[in-house]
Amino acid sequence: MKRGSARASLDTPIEYLGGIGPRRGDLFRRLGVRTALDLLLHVPHRYEDASTVRAINSLSPGDDATIVGTVVSKGIIPTRKGLRIFQAVVRDRSGMIECAWPGQPWFDRSIHEGDLLLLNGPVRFYHGRQFSPRETVNLGKDDTGVASGRVLSIYPATEGLSFKAIRQLIDRHLDTYLPEVEEYLPAWALESAGLPSLRDALRRVHRPATLAEAQSGRARLAFEELLCVHLMQWRARTLSRTARTGIRFENRRTLTTQLKATLPWALTGVQVRSVREIVADMTSGERMHRLLQGDVGSGKTVVALFAALVALENGYQAAIMAPTELLAEQHHRTMSAMLAPLGIEPVLVTGSLGARARKAAAARLAEAGPVLAIGTHALVQEGATFARLGLAVIDEQHRFGVEQRAALGEKGSAPDVLLMSATPIPRSLALTLYGDLDVSVLDERPPGRRPITTARRPEKAREKVLAFIEAQLALGRQAYLVYPIIEESEKLSLKDATTAYETLAGGVFAHRRVALLHGRMSAEEKDATMRRFRDGSIDLLVSTTVIEVGIDVANATLMVIEHPERFGLSQLHQLRGRVGRGAEESYCILIGDVSPETAERLDLFVGTEDGFEIARHDLRLRGMGDLFGERQSGEPMFRIADPVRDEALSIAARAAAERLLADDPLLTAKPHKRLHDTLLKRYGRAIELFRVG
Repeated sequence: MKRGSARASLDTPIEYLGGIGPRRGDLFRRLGVRTALDLLLHVPHRYEDASTVRAINSLSPGDDATIVGTVVSKGIIPTRKGLRIFQAVVRDRSGMIECAWPGQPWFDRSIHEGDLLLLNGPVRFYHGRQFSPRETVNLGKDDTGVASGRVLSIYPATEGLSFKAIRQLIDRHLDTYLPEVEEYLPAWALESAGLPSLRDALRRVHRPATLAEAQSGRARLAFEELLCVHLMQWRARTLSRTARTGIRFENRRTLTTQLKATLPWALTGVQVRSVREIVADMTSGERMHRLLQGDVGSGKTVVALFAALVALENGYQAAIMAPTELLAEQHHRTMSAMLAPLGIEPVLVTGSLGARARKAAAARLAEAGPVLAIGTHALVQEGATFARLGLAVIDEQHRFGVEQRAALGEKGSAPDVLLMSATPIPRSLALTLYGDLDVSVLDERPPGRRPITTARRPEKAREKVLAFIEAQLALGRQAYLVYPIIEESEKLSLKDATTAYETLAGGVFAHRRVALLHGRMSAEEKDATMRRFRDGSIDLLVSTTVIEVGIDVANATLMVIEHPERFGLSQLHQLRGRVGRGAEESYCILIGDVSPETAERLDLFVGTEDGFEIARHDLRLRGMGDLFGERQSGEPMFRIADPVRDEALSIAARAAAERLLADDPLLTAKPHKRLHDTLLKRYGRAIELFRVG
């Protein structure tokens, strides 16, 4: 096909569209844009309302405003505390104002004198008026739309292809390709949710007259994503329950009753409820696919153990797969101690076992008798053959790839599957993300778990924080000191783990046993360091977030986190969960100077230990990000929809999915063909794999 000869087909390769060509085509492909239709579906990720722009001379301290101004001067200002502040003076026709970006010196590389900036944020009093941008949009030399006061579309971009260039190219081709767009969602589904057609929605998102119009267009596209996910998960759920009959276990109440009697503590109400839900699944005759999610230290392990005993007392085998050898060994020690009064000895299966131990473990798995296997991905490798696997438990399920999860579910003859996650999420979101699973939630703190004292301290309190670390170490305790980066970076004005380790180990903590742990170390080095810390051979562990999900060290009572503004609330919560595992009082300290907006966010974390509440705030503030790990191969689950903010849309989409599948279970009827094809294109691989087989 020659460039310029293409007709108005939505399948036209992106490089053949006017103004794009091969070089820009390659850049567009980085953004997932391969055809003319993809270009229409490449929608803005945010909007700036230029109709609300204020004149600079009208601003007063305390205002929250949007301004547009040209950069007159700029530079980086260092402070005595080591913070680097990017400052710029911007000017419009009415006057000038100083703008400050604390801790963001990288703006110096992308903002130049003469650039036109669209900024919004609060006005503060600091040696006069000072603007603190919350959002920064560099319009370059382009004031198109600003003077007319229109809504400005900000598109996802990539290096070499700015959002302004993308906006111009989409505007150039919109009238040509928009008439080719046809609706394929049922009219009743759109009407019930109050949504426009696909063609109208695309016009609204690309050429909005108002923010409300842009949002209504975005809602139509988000609804489609949510509908597809609910359809995919409902289909997967149906397949998992009808494709193969599960094992019908009997609730014999032999081993489970013995375990309950020998536990030194009483199960919480939510643990009892979760055990009952799991046992009901296992005795139903249908294959169990259940997610057990609970906060850090909520007692998921003992619930999984009760499930394993149901399999064992029926003569079946059970396997529990953990993401790391250290975690597998921890589960093995914990469960061995619980099962010792019952005369049951679990078998450990990891990649580092010696030849004799590996052979002995394989022999036990190959025998038909009941056995509990605890291990890593070694459980799904070719050498691991189960004679009669009845239950597969996958701990920290998001840490495994789709294929690894599926492989354990394929061992044996349709074993029941229990997934476990320490990432607590609101129930409404769980129904969206895990709609193909039954969900059990542990949202109650087990008895005896002491609260963790959490505090935020400014940079000027550093010496006091170091003194507190020393006081804890003097009591024979251990501590973590966590940094966001491994080494010093010219791009980021942040303290780093390596420099801190060298400074502390050779200075104030020279008399202590200090070690460094980070992600660039080999697996063997990381394992060896964590074992030494677990065994008490290290007093202070200077680390990055590789310890976020790790082993329990009961003697570790202090977690100090540098640059807390660089972490999400849920990530901070996971880090805090590394302490408070023993009987001693434990502490979590956030240290560093932060902006007022960041302080407000961090104070939410300081004020609660409820992981579900923290996750709810985190999702609202930061979006989903990588909170849930990789959930399937291929397309990301959501490009436009936000299951937290779009909760009402998700409920409507779920209802529409149920009605659609009730009328046409395979979506093979003619009106649903394009929806069926879209579903397979986006999620075909996920449907094939389901999640665990």
